[in-house]
Amino acid sequence: MTAAIFNDRQAIHLENDLLRLTVLVEGGHIAEIFDKRAGVSPLWIPHWKSIEPSRFGPDQHGQFGTDSDAKLLVGIMGHNLCLDIFGGPSEAEAAAGLTVHGEASVDRYEIEDSSNELVMRLTLQLAQLKFIRTIQLHGQHIRIQESVENLTDIDRPLAWTQHVTLSPPFLDPATTEFRASMARSIVSETDPGFARYLAPGAEFTWPIAPLREGGETDLRKMHPTAPASGYTAHLTTPERDHTYFVAYSPQFRLAFGYVWKSADFPWLGIWEENCSRQASPWDGKTITRGMEFGVSPFPESRREMVERNRVLDTPTYTWIPARGRLNAEYWITSQVSDSIPESLSWPE
Repeated sequence: MTAAIFNDRQAIHLENDLLRLTVLVEGGHIAEIFDKRAGVSPLWIPHWKSIEPSRFGPDQHGQFGTDSDAKLLVGIMGHNLCLDIFGGPSEAEAAAGLTVHGEASVDRYEIEDSSNELVMRLTLQLAQLKFIRTIQLHGQHIRIQESVENLTDIDRPLAWTQHVTLSPPFLDPATTEFRASMARSIVSETDPGFARYLAPGAEFTWPIAPLREGGETDLRKMHPTAPASGYTAHLTTPERDHTYFVAYSPQFRLAFGYVWKSADFPWLGIWEENCSRQASPWDGKTITRGMEFGVSPFPESRREMVERNRVLDTPTYTWIPARGRLNAEYWITSQVSDSIPESLSWPE
């Protein structure tokens, strides 16, 4: 483990002969998983200048505004954690200082090297949760274990999502392919961008989704032309103990994916942005695909999440008991290949 500066941010590198993983001290984002054989990291680095969230202030209002997502956007990269909300805060929560996707994406982590693993710790002061993440490298695989502890004396609903976002040069809307072990699916009623191409609220079976103007499209590829935007939610295949997604770049001959326990995270959300957001800081330049697995189907406020309650006969959040703890484990894999793997298995 070595301290570093990554895109003007305080960071920590953890690496072996095949991979270099970079985490940001503020926000805790997994900003980079650089495959040394392919010479690329699939994870999103925004085109705008990144700063530490703690430095966000009036000087950034012109570019990022003052909404509850501004402090997140100034420092977002790669894979960020959404806890204990997945989406925006209420007006009252925002006035109290809560940002989009919660404190875990903007606060400063304690990070240390312990027995050849990287350990990240954070206490969420507003949510009153304690979070711990450990990261280990195993060749071309990365093992991640997380725990969330409730510091209060009440049972409470919880959102917990791994917001993994891919971007160019690895991500190419015309050629990058995706596979995932999903089943029942639904298009979000609301669009996160400004160029919706899928039929809002429509239910379907992965990967063939209904188009807004009629016909169908295969979500194993992005919409090939810009502008385009969309969000779909997908349930894990019921009979599988483990769920996966994998993305493949023929240009880099790299297959990159995640495998997780279906019982931990039953939902996968797919966010697509292809140059539809014209306002600053997006400026019509962003190409991303978010592969966001967690306990909730859609990004929305806490109240909306609770009132929605269930989608496709499945809860839209989980519960954490008073003074209780929840644990989860997942793996990341990065492998050079001449074709896309049709599935990913849990590494031994």
